[in-house]
Amino acid sequence: MFDMKDKKDYRVRLKKARKRRRGKDYERYLLPGALVLAGVILVGAVGIGIRNYISTGVGKATLSQTERLAIEASTSEALAASKAKAEEERIDSEKQAVVDSYNNLGIVQVSGYLNVREQPGTEADIIGKMQGDSACEILEETEDGWYRISSGGLEGYIDGQYVVTGEEARKLAYDLAVPRAIVQVDNLNIREQPTTQSNSVGQGLKNERYEVIGETDGWVQIPSGYMSKDYVQVEYALNEARKLDVKAMVFNMYNNMGISNVDNYLNVRAEPSEDGEIIGKMPSKAAGDILETTDNGWYKIQSGKITGYVSSQYILTGQAAKDEAMKEAELMAIVNTDRLNARTEPSTEARIWTQISNEERYPVINQLDGWVEIELDEDSTAFVSTDFVDVRYALSEAIKFSPLEEEANAEASFRTQVVNYALQFLGNPYVWGGTSLTNGADCSGFVMSVYAHFGISLPHYSGSQANMGRGIKSSEMRPGDLIFYANSSGTINHVAMYIGNGQVVHAASARSGIKISTWNYRTPVRIRNVIGD
Repeated sequence: MFDMKDKKDYRVRLKKARKRRRGKDYERYLLPGALVLAGVILVGAVGIGIRNYISTGVGKATLSQTERLAIEASTSEALAASKAKAEEERIDSEKQAVVDSYNNLGIVQVSGYLNVREQPGTEADIIGKMQGDSACEILEETEDGWYRISSGGLEGYIDGQYVVTGEEARKLAYDLAVPRAIVQVDNLNIREQPTTQSNSVGQGLKNERYEVIGETDGWVQIPSGYMSKDYVQVEYALNEARKLDVKAMVFNMYNNMGISNVDNYLNVRAEPSEDGEIIGKMPSKAAGDILETTDNGWYKIQSGKITGYVSSQYILTGQAAKDEAMKEAELMAIVNTDRLNARTEPSTEARIWTQISNEERYPVINQLDGWVEIELDEDSTAFVSTDFVDVRYALSEAIKFSPLEEEANAEASFRTQVVNYALQFLGNPYVWGGTSLTNGADCSGFVMSVYAHFGISLPHYSGSQANMGRGIKSSEMRPGDLIFYANSSGTINHVAMYIGNGQVVHAASARSGIKISTWNYRTPVRIRNVIGD
C-alpha cells in the first residue's frame, strides 16, 4: 500500500519535477518506489504507467483528484515536449542536409541583388541575379577575384567581394534554410487568389524558389500570391539565382534605348526636320534604338521596321528611359509566322475562327501549357499555339505610316479629308458606348462621330453599320471604307476605318485606345463603302 510517508515523499518529488520542467529540463522521471511496488513504472514522455496506476482502485483510493490531475497534466506536458523535440530534431536534420548539399558553399551578402554575368567582369552581359542571402555552388575562383558559380540552374560569374564562404557561409546557410516552393515547370502563373480563375499577378520560372508562408487546398502561398502545388516542390532550401528578370529583358532588345514621351503619337520623319516627310509614327511610350544625334536636336532612331528621325525633345534616354520601360513593358505575343490560326479554345481540336498577322503585337491575357490567350480588341480574345509566337515582355514600337496627300480630284480629296480627320484622334481613350473623339469612344462610336463631321449619318452599333452603304471586296478598298470583324460566334462586333497602305484606324480597346493596325490584324468578315461614290 501507499502510506503517508511515501505520499509525502512523492509530493516533494513532484514539486521538484515541476520546477525542473519550468526550467525546460525535459528529462524523464520515475515515480517513487510505492508506485513501482504497485507494478507501475511511469515514463514522463509516454505517461502510460501513471494512467494505469490512477485507473486502479488503489490509485483512486490513495491519490486525491487534484493529485491525479497534476500527474496527468505533467504527463501531457512531457508528451508535448517530446513531440516538439522530435519535430525540432527533424527540422534540424533537414536544414543541415541543405547546408551539406553544397560542396563549396557561397552566400551572397548584398542589400539588393548581385548580377550574375556571362563572363568575369563588369562589362560582361548579365544573365541573372542573386538576391541578398542567396546561395551558390562555387566552381572556381578567377585570378581577378570573380567566382564561377552554379545556382538556380544558371552557371555564370559573380564578384567574389560580395560572397561569404567557408564556415561562416555554412552558419548563415543553416539559419537561411526555410521551406520554399521550387518551380518545376518552365512557366508557372502566380495567382492573386488560390484558384485558376483568379488574376495572374506574375510568373515563376523553372528552378526559381519562393519562400512558403502557408498552404491551402492544393495551393502554396508565397509573399506575392499563390502557386499550384501540382507544379512546385516544397522543401527546406536556400534561395538561389534567378534568370534575368523577364521584364528587364526588354533592355536587351536595345543598345541605346529611347522612349517616346508623348501623349498620343510621335512622327518619324525621313529627314531631321519638321518639313521632313512623315514615314511612321511612334505610339506613346514606344521604344527604339537611338543610332545617332544630329547637330540640330534630332535623333536618328530605329524602332520596329522603321528607321528615321524624331525630335529629341520628345524622347527619354538613359535611366529615365529604363524606368519608363519597366513601367510600360507588357507581356505580348509576337507572331513568328506569316498568318497564324487563332482558335476558340486552347486545343488543336478547337475551331479556327480567325487568323492573325505577324505585323502586330498582341497583349497576352493568359498563358497555358502550350497555348496563350491574346487580346484582339475589346470584345474578342483568341488562343494561339506557343509554337508560333514569342511570348515576352515588350514595348510598343513605331508603325509604318504616311499621311494621305489631298489630290486635285475632288472624290479622292474627300476620302483623304475623312482619313486625316480620323487620325487626329490617335491615342485618345476607348470608352465602351462612348462617342467622343477626344474623351473616349468605342469602335462604332468612333467611326460614327468621324463620319458625322462630314454629314454622313451612321447608327451606333457595328452590326447595323455593317449593313450601310454597299459591300465591296478587299481588292476594291479605298481610304475611308469600313472594315468589319466578327467574334468567335460569327457575330459582327468590331469596326475599323481603312486609311490606305494596308492599315486601319480604330478604337481598339481600353488597353490600346484609338490606334493604327494592319487591316487584317484579324480576319475581316465584311467591307462596306459608306461614302457612296
